[in-house]
Amino acid sequence: MALKVGRRGAIPAFLVMEVMRAAALREREGKAVYHLEVGQPGTSAPRGVIEAAHKALDGDRIGYTVALGIPELRAAIATDYADRYGIKVPEDRIVVTTGSSGGFILSFLAAFDPGDRVALAAPGYPCYRHILSALGIDPVMLPAQAEDRFQPTPALLEKAMEDGPIDGLIVASPSNPAGTMLGREALTALLDYCRDKGIRVISDEIYHGITFGEPAVSAAGLDSGVVVVNSFSKYFSMTGWRLGWLVVPEDMLRAVECLAQNLFISPPTLSQIAAVAAFDCHDELQANLARYGANREFLLAELPKAGFSDLAPSDGAFYLYADVGTRTNDSRDFCARILNETGVAITSGLDFDADRGNRTVRFSFAGSTEEIEAAAEALKNWGG
Repeated sequence: MALKVGRRGAIPAFLVMEVMRAAALREREGKAVYHLEVGQPGTSAPRGVIEAAHKALDGDRIGYTVALGIPELRAAIATDYADRYGIKVPEDRIVVTTGSSGGFILSFLAAFDPGDRVALAAPGYPCYRHILSALGIDPVMLPAQAEDRFQPTPALLEKAMEDGPIDGLIVASPSNPAGTMLGREALTALLDYCRDKGIRVISDEIYHGITFGEPAVSAAGLDSGVVVVNSFSKYFSMTGWRLGWLVVPEDMLRAVECLAQNLFISPPTLSQIAAVAAFDCHDELQANLARYGANREFLLAELPKAGFSDLAPSDGAFYLYADVGTRTNDSRDFCARILNETGVAITSGLDFDADRGNRTVRFSFAGSTEEIEAAAEALKNWGG
């Protein structure tokens, strides 16, 4: 008799990881690969973070911490909100998490019940909808358009509510894959609408600090009922350290704490100790930002020469989202051909928009400038 296998794992793959696997296979064969597929900084953690980690390894037991994170790190995060945004966020509302992924799991479980309907813009980060589905929560896709800057709007929510109530909304500004942002006025209007409708907002702010014009606006300063998710992976260049944080509303704190105790015990201790030093490393981090900006400007100039001219406005993060509908109706095959024939690894839009992503692709410019330049040259020489 066959043994039972749970249905929660029957969710789609994260396609960018499969692109990474194909790229790694090509590299093992000794062929050139230019990595524009993954949203990972090409730099290591800041020197101060690494030094703090070495010191902790030499002198600390590296045992469990309390579930909500070490007080020193929660205090440093609170200070950063004051310094960066002019916002006073109480330390006791800050919860350190095992990456932003752990933050999404905790916030989704604490805010919603199985069968609830949570809206999010398409295109958007695929793991939102996959995690929601695994938890028995129904993701409701909002088909955002270029004129919406690929962001959710009250009008899109109104349309979605024709099929039933909406219990939550996920907002990402800057967004993945489009890199677009909501300004203060638009974000305030959206939060006001959601508050009036009783919709709990989860604000993904993991790309804050990586903007190319106006700084991003944090929902933490606009509505105390919003759950804010952030991470050390992007601006702080600490992807593999698996550390993030939440700003949690008062009415969810105890639920988040109990969930964190039972699901994770505590975030990675070594990462927490080292991350306290990250807030003293802004000179190094700003140099990273300058490189992202240069890479972005280079691709904005060169991609149209390679036939990628329909690009979403990239206000922040390190992505360019391109409509390739005039060249293909199968972006997954299109990306595979580009990798096989040029060595340039990019991501199919199907990862971010299951209905319309067959005609879009995403480029990441988080790597080295040399790699970006070589990739652009290979794409311009490609005959596809």
